[in-house]
Amino acid sequence: MPYVITQACVDVKDKSCMEECPADCIYEGDRMLYIQPDECVECGRCEPVCPQISIFHHEDLPEEAKKFERINAEFFTLQIGTGPLGSPGGARKVGRVGDDHPEVGA
Repeated sequence: MPYVITQACVDVKDKSCMEECPADCIYEGDRMLYIQPDECVECGRCEPVCPQISIFHHEDLPEEAKKFERINAEFFTLQIGTGPLGSPGGARKVGRVGDDHPEVGA
């Protein structure tokens, strides 16, 4: 997983990162945003525009945020809403997902 969105995004969702992402790989859950690891091209454009300092390269994740690498990846493989999102090929065509990873939604 190249980039990871962490707990600072929960209940904030500024969405500057979504506007900046050329790969359209940042998806909107109910309480936070998630990066689809298979679609991310690792350009790094999302990281500096996040005012919450919520986005990190996976190698630079603070210790207390390491679980969000798993949470971001699992968001696309778990039964969320109507089913696993998988790799839909772009957040714009999917729109707001309206659900979250169970650990974020709790």
